[in-house]
Amino acid sequence: MKYKFTDEWLDLVDENDRVIDRMLRSEVMKKDLHNFRAVVGFVKNSKGQLWIPRRVKEKIIYPLALDMSVAGHVSSGETYDEAFEREAREEIGFNGAYKFLGKLTPQDGTCCFDHVYEIVSDDEPRYSSFDFCEAFWLYPVEILSKIDAGEACKSDLAFLVRYFYLSE
Repeated sequence: MKYKFTDEWLDLVDENDRVIDRMLRSEVMKKDLHNFRAVVGFVKNSKGQLWIPRRVKEKIIYPLALDMSVAGHVSSGETYDEAFEREAREEIGFNGAYKFLGKLTPQDGTCCFDHVYEIVSDDEPRYSSFDFCEAFWLYPVEILSKIDAGEACKSDLAFLVRYFYLSE
């Protein structure tokens, strides 16, 4: 499988999350900017485990790394909720109820302006083989243990797991 990168327009925002400009995703990444919007979601089962997938090796950034259950950029002109619903459909075939967990910004310690969501389900997501190659049901402490042991992961994974699932 060959990974095809599709460039897209992203809104750039100020410290109050107000749109101030837009730029192609490739330029945002090249310039290492952090004032763009993204969505993140976790699938949580009734045991309290999170469904954590591994990215395919063809991904440009974080190949073969552990990832959030759902994650993606908010396209220019799109709302956070619209982006989450689109990403959940594309990445795990999900089209149902979810809840908003919170908003984090680079000032909080994340790589961008994130809205974080949760899907509660005991069903194994049917993930896109374009995005993921395997997945695990793990308790939050197990995720952090893997990362602490050197497991590659997406940059905000440990922070988000700690913030939303271990600070309760």
